Amino acid sequence: MTSPQTRQSWQAVDGLLLLDKPSGLTSNAALQRARRALQAARAGHTGTLDPLASGLLPLCFGQATRFAGYLLDADKGYRAQLRLGITTTTGDAEGAVLERRAVAVDVPKVTAVLARFLGDSVQTPPMHSALKVAGKPLYAYARAGETVKRAVRPVQIHRLELLALQDALLTIDVVCSKGTYIRVLAEDIGAALGCGAHLQALRRTSTSGWTLEQAVSLEQFEAASPAQRQAWLRPPAALLQHLPQLRLDAAAATALRQGKGLQRPDLSAAVYCASADDGALLGLVEVGSDGRLRARRLMSTAVSDDRHDSAPAGLSSED
Repeated sequence: MTSPQTRQSWQAVDGLLLLDKPSGLTSNAALQRARRALQAARAGHTGTLDPLASGLLPLCFGQATRFAGYLLDADKGYRAQLRLGITTTTGDAEGAVLERRAVAVDVPKVTAVLARFLGDSVQTPPMHSALKVAGKPLYAYARAGETVKRAVRPVQIHRLELLALQDALLTIDVVCSKGTYIRVLAEDIGAALGCGAHLQALRRTSTSGWTLEQAVSLEQFEAASPAQRQAWLRPPAALLQHLPQLRLDAAAATALRQGKGLQRPDLSAAVYCASADDGALLGLVEVGSDGRLRARRLMSTAVSDDRHDSAPAGLSSED
């Protein structure tokens, strides 16, 4: 049971933090540490990074968690290092070696192979992943020595650039759709090169229009003053910056909060980020086929909406 002191320590913190997650830490562990530093009552992350991976991990606090799901569909950018000539049980450096093969590739060959992976394709999720089947993560089956059937999933590789090829170490930049497994991509590239490969290192460099240069490290965040931590938080509206913006007067805002629809035949987009006359975020609104504007997900006006004794809500997806 949560003690009274613990309940009183949680704060109603609202905002988005762009965190540079260190390698060797799970996304949830990074979330919990940032949450404790802020004493935030509610928190969630918006796309899992494997413990091996580092880089950009957006964290949402308080009312920002209401809109975190809209980041799950965003394209993401990565810098990946592939170790050619070695395949592993997990597809990355944490697995046991399955096979070693000679590496005989050059830049023209690698460039030609990378071009094959651009565009639409499908992937089979790896067994060592957090994707759930029958309510159980795949890695739990794998640890028990079981293999289960996984449905293929469509992915898109928008950009795949060769940065360096040094001996058997290949460094690439990738921009891809949600749900793309870079470990699987590394294995597929290795197979196409004829020597096999695994993912040796991975760093997320961008998502949803934000870049790693805008992020703060976990160590820096924990060591900062409370005022500086607050300064690093972006407002919940930052999660909806990619949507068309709509300013509503007080009467319209009140009607939406009361669940009423508004006739707005002048609006062309389906979903808007709505703000009040004073610029305060109202939330998401949508226009139906009947031309009426309705609330889809609004900011809460009730203080009691934040349960100060609750555990954080995970808003993760496997990448």
